[in-house]
Amino acid sequence: MRSYIIRRLLALIPVLIGISLCIFLILQLIPGDVISGLLGIEENPELRAQLEKKFGLDQPLFKQYWDWISKVLRGDFGRSFRTDKEIFPEIMSRFKITAQLTFMAAFISCLIGIPLGILSALKRNTWIDGIIRVIALLGVSVPGFASATLLILFLSLAFQYYSPVGYVGFFENPSINMQIMILPSIILGTSMSGSVMRMTRSSVLEILRQDFIKTIRAKGAPEKVIIFKHALKNGLIPIITLVGMQIGSLLGGAVVTEQIFSIPGLGLMTLTAINQRDYPVIQGCVLFIAFIYVMINLLVDILYTYVDPRITYK
Repeated sequence: MRSYIIRRLLALIPVLIGISLCIFLILQLIPGDVISGLLGIEENPELRAQLEKKFGLDQPLFKQYWDWISKVLRGDFGRSFRTDKEIFPEIMSRFKITAQLTFMAAFISCLIGIPLGILSALKRNTWIDGIIRVIALLGVSVPGFASATLLILFLSLAFQYYSPVGYVGFFENPSINMQIMILPSIILGTSMSGSVMRMTRSSVLEILRQDFIKTIRAKGAPEKVIIFKHALKNGLIPIITLVGMQIGSLLGGAVVTEQIFSIPGLGLMTLTAINQRDYPVIQGCVLFIAFIYVMINLLVDILYTYVDPRITYK
């Protein structure tokens, strides 16, 4: 296991270098630049030249890339063109918010998706199965921004409830923090739960058709033991894979949801940097997101060995 983890971590290096190179080159193709946004109507060749020199944009592209990536390898993500603040501390501050939102959404999705998926498999081809499959289809199909807008309208018109504006950390005020985070978590969690339902249903159905389940039933094992100890446990691998991919995606920033609910997470930070052409912030955010995504995949692979002891890595 240790050698496998080391190999995966070493393989991460060329992946991140490739991603950093791609995002750096793509940013050069975006029309407009940060200097035009900073200077506005006061732009002139002299001021532009001064800012290009200050930001290092007057250097050749390979020199700009090398200066940036060499600093990143030393743990320095640089400073924002707009605010002149260090980027990495800001990323970590925003990431904590996105991580809370992500894990709350993942918990809600599993709380809804796994039980309903099991029930759908047990009631296969009945009206209960049909209703659950329609719910799952709606969860997968309805865009997050649409369900978020409808939920806000419904709560405000029917119950005169308005989510608090701004953000308060959990340890500052847990009550207000949960009021802020619960609605976006429900939106993301219900959207994710549709896929979890479908995957749970198909996995449990596949295991229930296996011969060893028939043998366990023939021995007189209770149905609860058959479902939860044998069918669900043996069908967890694809469910864990799906939830891991969804967590990796959300940790990269639930951009639309964070924007609708004004949550200052990593997704909103990235979107703001793109609108402002703040290249160092964009590069730092994308590279950090890629790192988190790969690490989540590694953790999912390791989790396989605890769910199924037959899986080993050498």
